Amino acid sequence: MIKISTRTVSDLLIQIGIIASLLVVLFLGFFFVYLPFTTNHGQTITVPDVTKLSFEEMQNLLEDRGLRYEIDSAYVAGWQPLTVFQQYPRPNAKVKEGRKIYITLIKRTAPMVSMPNLQDLTLRSAELNLKSLGLEKGETTYVPDVAKNSVLRQLYNGKEIAPGTPVPKGAMIDLEVGDGLGSTMFEVPNVVGLPLDEAKLTIQGSNLKVGTIISVEDPEKEVGTVVRQRPEARSGERIRVGEAMDLWVVGPVEPDQ
Repeated sequence: MIKISTRTVSDLLIQIGIIASLLVVLFLGFFFVYLPFTTNHGQTITVPDVTKLSFEEMQNLLEDRGLRYEIDSAYVAGWQPLTVFQQYPRPNAKVKEGRKIYITLIKRTAPMVSMPNLQDLTLRSAELNLKSLGLEKGETTYVPDVAKNSVLRQLYNGKEIAPGTPVPKGAMIDLEVGDGLGSTMFEVPNVVGLPLDEAKLTIQGSNLKVGTIISVEDPEKEVGTVVRQRPEARSGERIRVGEAMDLWVVGPVEPDQ
């Protein structure tokens, strides 16, 4: 029978205790010293707001904070080229050092889009169509036509533009739209002999426009009296809705008249 001395057992237990203690120390050191040191545990960086900054300003600011970045580009009308439009994560977010910030930078030149066909669309539909393509609605001009609020012509830089023509994104497209009155013809109203203010009301009440007002001398008539008109109110003379009438008025005539 083999006898084990009390001293041998005691030494063995001491060795086991030392080994267990070392394992506990290594375990705690790994989780509470090594990992926090290598992952910056508990250390965060506040993401700065880089929107509207230039590329160089954004680059310097992020690099100073120990942050990386990745860039894509987009075109937005009215924005300065090569400035930051969007970022993710958002400003003031808390991130770790070395986190990648995703940046959307404004393109230097506008991409081209194909001009849509807006003719015969309603004004509202034309506006939505332009917006969906990144185009802007410019001036809206109403012209005599029975198709009320229907697009008759589309123009770019003052000239009619055909569907399919390439235009830069963000371009202003002017529209000519029907007023619903059409090409109605009627006899020319007679405003000769009326004061200018009454003549204007008569013209505008007939869906006509006041054209050029010319000052003339006539000592026999009161100042402000209309003495001639064009077109004249002769028998059989007709005028189209929306056209203008020129007036000769005993002067002087105020500029706003």
